[in-house]
Amino acid sequence: GSSGSEDEAGSCAAAAAAAEAAAAKRERRLRKFRELHLKRNEARKLNHQEVVEEDKRLKLPPNWEAKKARLEWELRVQEKKKECAARGEDYERVKLLEISAEDAERWERKKKRKNPDLGFADYASAQLRQYQRLTRQIKPDLEQYEKLKEQYGEALYPTSDSLLHGSHVPSREGVDRMVADLEKQIEKREKYSRRRPYNDDADIDYINERNAKFNKKAERFYGKYTAEIKQNLERGTAV
Repeated sequence: GSSGSEDEAGSCAAAAAAAEAAAAKRERRLRKFRELHLKRNEARKLNHQEVVEEDKRLKLPPNWEAKKARLEWELRVQEKKKECAARGEDYERVKLLEISAEDAERWERKKKRKNPDLGFADYASAQLRQYQRLTRQIKPDLEQYEKLKEQYGEALYPTSDSLLHGSHVPSREGVDRMVADLEKQIEKREKYSRRRPYNDDADIDYINERNAKFNKKAERFYGKYTAEIKQNLERGTAV
């Protein structure tokens, strides 16, 4: 009788332990399920925020990033000016002290290169450069204009019915100016060289000038095929 009761007690304990293990397992699963549910909700919320932010970015004007950077820079400059004024310092002097010698030298070279002659690209651009150069040196002679106005009256302002041929005789000074300008153009053309200005910011992938020309030619013909290989080599992910 006693062995029967022991077996029954053992089976009850085993059943209780199994039930406890099943409950613990179910609790673990429920906890994991709740965690996954929370993660899914968080991911959905983040995705929604990303979509909203992207929609905002797409609705902004194309140059918004540049404008924002410019405004932030201007705010920083204003704050710096206020700090310098509070300390009794000259902002321009402080700004110059913060610029490295290398940056100053590069900016100076760029300033000198503000209107570089990039050589012949096409006839339209060459003509535009020539037109801009000629119009920059035009200085109106108001005294001569008043004299012409008195001389010609309303005829100075021609209409579609006006006959202009042979009615205007250029002044001696104007002819001399034109001749001097033409001689200057001829002199410049004779000394013209196709040598291109050196770009300090360009990547150096050559050992001498001849090699630089060869590399440019190779890039022109094969650049589109080797672009990905170059990027991999620069990143260090080339196979």
